Amino acid sequence: MKKLLFNISIVISAFSYAQNFKYPFQNPDLPVQKRIENLLGLLTVDEKIGMMMDNSKAVPRLEIPGYGWWNEALHGVARAGTATVFPQAIGMAAAWDVPEHFKTFEMISDEARAKYNRSFDESQKTGRYEGLTFWTPNINIFRDPRWGRGQETYGEDPYLTSVLGVAAVKGLQGNDPKYFKTHACAKHFAVHSGPEWNRHSYNAEVSNEIYLNFMMKKWMIWLQKQEIIPFSTAELLMNPG
Repeated sequence: MKKLLFNISIVISAFSYAQNFKYPFQNPDLPVQKRIENLLGLLTVDEKIGMMMDNSKAVPRLEIPGYGWWNEALHGVARAGTATVFPQAIGMAAAWDVPEHFKTFEMISDEARAKYNRSFDESQKTGRYEGLTFWTPNINIFRDPRWGRGQETYGEDPYLTSVLGVAAVKGLQGNDPKYFKTHACAKHFAVHSGPEWNRHSYNAEVSNEIYLNFMMKKWMIWLQKQEIIPFSTAELLMNPG
């Protein structure tokens, strides 16, 4: 349900430019909660299910365009044409510079907004890698080089990972009191650092010490800083038995 409501908020934002409103949810002057309630009442069950997929299906009868959720911005807007390429995340982490990291993601979100605006203006919809939702940052703790995705992370220190992750999110999402500039999605909660080839099926066996002091510490710091954002889950079992 939380994902559906977030999906609906993205849909609602797409109508903010309109002047004549066929449905109340299209009117940006109404409170968001009322717009959500109106849209939920109009959608069928099948339409709601279609909006909870990676590529949300369009609902033509309600003038809702399709939306592609998958986008990446770990060190620049990825897979969406020409973009500024910054160092890999682990390279930026080596600078130990939180303010500059924030500025980097402000620039990334500037480009992301421009790409989204162009895509939507041209086709009135967004495809894969064209939206405003980014599966970024990767705040997993890099503990084993055999994983193969350590370059996406900020390294092995939970505190450095947390403060750089918060800076990335703030740079991506902006500080407008009403609208997100883009939307971040941290990954992968909570125990994920390889192996990659069987990530959907393997069992992660970790001690309570490792779990609390390494894997969960960064998430707890985020909660303390009130940086509550969507997150991608790790598709595995932990300490099964």
